[in-house]
Amino acid sequence: MLLIVIRTLILYMAALVLLRVMGKRQIGQLQPYELVIIIMISELAAIPMENTGVPILSGLIPMFILVAAQVTLSYISLKSQRARGIICGKPSIVIENSKILEDELRRLRYNINDLLEQLRLKDVYNIADVEFAILETSGELSVLLKSQKRPVEPEDLNIETQYEGLPTTLVIDGRIIQENLEKMNLGLDWLQGELNKSGVSNVKQVLFANLDSRGDFYYQLKDSAEE
Repeated sequence: MLLIVIRTLILYMAALVLLRVMGKRQIGQLQPYELVIIIMISELAAIPMENTGVPILSGLIPMFILVAAQVTLSYISLKSQRARGIICGKPSIVIENSKILEDELRRLRYNINDLLEQLRLKDVYNIADVEFAILETSGELSVLLKSQKRPVEPEDLNIETQYEGLPTTLVIDGRIIQENLEKMNLGLDWLQGELNKSGVSNVKQVLFANLDSRGDFYYQLKDSAEE
């Protein structure tokens, strides 16, 4: 039993490291060859886990080879546009000037129901509002609405807006993020002072706290503290 536990942990850590080497991608953003490699890695890791008679290297070595192949293909596609088109494919226009391109849908084996579903996920319910819809290589649908159907932005009304940076997290689950405080040139006294203004005496009671680019402090107490 101990042997199974050790083999499982080794294979799990190896698979985790290899997937991190492959880069940060959401499942919906994976290229077909990347998805195939992930499935194959999971299968190769499962075999030595289930059968202790199979040497653990019989799973690890093919996993490393697959990831090396994936990294190589990614590098080639990064450097060569032609290779990128062969490996990853090319985006396809499926709607142009509110007209569904039937031949393109047929070539992609992409039916109209799937197209309508993807449009609804983009909060688009009327094809007449669409200038262009492009099916990306990842399978994601990009939609460009007609200019008169796009949401109004401050720039359209010649309204100047203030810069909005990313809020800085200061507390997570009662733990102070010291490096973020230092990055903002703030100290523990300042943080405790902000909490004291709202009657919070102990930072351990705080579930989350951050400071936005305008200097507004936000916090939320843990449920136990509120009770």
